[in-house]
Amino acid sequence: MTLRDYDDARQERHSSPMRWLLGLSGSVAAGMIVLTIVVAGAAYLGEGQGFPGPGQTSIVVHVFASVIALIVQVWADRRSGAGSVFGAFVVFAIAAGLFWTQWWG
Repeated sequence: MTLRDYDDARQERHSSPMRWLLGLSGSVAAGMIVLTIVVAGAAYLGEGQGFPGPGQTSIVVHVFASVIALIVQVWADRRSGAGSVFGAFVVFAIAAGLFWTQWWG
């Protein structure tokens, strides 16, 4: 089975709203990865300049949340029906938890 066959089979499994939901949750997971890189970069630059940046705990939480969200997103992409919806909402919940505890809290 080639990659193109896999993509064709996946598109047949998911309806248009489901593809939209999975695309949105995938974008959220990717955004969390980019945010983790930004936080780690800010910590590195802050340490080099003697400016207090995000602490070690914040970096670890961002990395952990990003990795878990990525794993759940891949899992959701490979499922259909309720499992796929559940996975997408778990990604949203992880992102909400990350923002609540590290940015708004």
